[in-house]
Amino acid sequence: MTRIAVVEGDGIGHEVIPVAQKALFLLHPEYEYFPVEVGYGRWEETGCPCGDTDIAALKTADAILFGAITTPPMKDYQSVVLRIRKALDLYANLRPVKANGFDIMIVRENTEGLYSGVEERGPDRATTLRVVTRNGTERIAREAIRLAEKRQGRLTIGHKANVLKSDVFFRDICIEEAKKAGVSYNEKFIDALSLDVLQHPQAYDVIVTTNIFGDILSDVASYLVGGLGLVPSANIGDRYALFEPVHGSAPDIAGKDVANPIAALRSAAMLLTYLGDSRGAERIESAIGGVLASGTRTRDLGGSTGTREFGAAVLTALEKSEPGH
Repeated sequence: MTRIAVVEGDGIGHEVIPVAQKALFLLHPEYEYFPVEVGYGRWEETGCPCGDTDIAALKTADAILFGAITTPPMKDYQSVVLRIRKALDLYANLRPVKANGFDIMIVRENTEGLYSGVEERGPDRATTLRVVTRNGTERIAREAIRLAEKRQGRLTIGHKANVLKSDVFFRDICIEEAKKAGVSYNEKFIDALSLDVLQHPQAYDVIVTTNIFGDILSDVASYLVGGLGLVPSANIGDRYALFEPVHGSAPDIAGKDVANPIAALRSAAMLLTYLGDSRGAERIESAIGGVLASGTRTRDLGGSTGTREFGAAVLTALEKSEPGH
């Protein structure tokens, strides 16, 4: 039996993930869905945001539907997201940004860089170590190349090699791997790339970059499709996979029924594609498109529909859709 771990997390995760889980259940009632509670809320209750038993539970799943996690700026608080990525070795973060006229896949290295967790903080100085390894770079480059070969065959390497020696290292390894594979590539400084993606999105296919740059670039690119409420992501490793909306826990709007569930729904669609049900993923996307075309929109898209009402409309459209068409 296919087992899906469902992690709502914190903030608006409690509002958008139930919609995505219901969509999955409509398409696959035969799956086993089980909850795993981690996050800041769990830490407030128990003093442990994510324990060894939680990691063990996640490892029993065929895929993980993940919500949003709050990470407070406290010295003794370990990031749940970083712990899960490292424990499950989810080294490839795939963030698609797609609309009429362009289809971009941002491939972000997910376990190293400035998010390696090697940090020190004192009264007068704080230090974060940026870790870039050959193994980490080779495998994210190969994943980006694999995707490029299945798509338009074009790879862009985003870096800041004019300033950072670690990015010279990253860039050169990516180029080596692209040449070995015979994939067409170009390279751009990440600041110039961020602007050019907004100005000429149709010029890009697969973009590979380091951890923090990929995080920022995908947020920037979300402007092209209407904002963070619409952008999903996949966190992929050799053994495990986790799917989550790109947006955060948004505590300022949590519980107000205004969050956009589209990113969570699209993350569920990516989960289905990973499990081999591309048709189910298409049905979710079609249901979202139909509801938007009807004029039903959440506030971030200029409408007035709440999370629950919008989610219900998508679920109704999904239920009415035909599996074979």
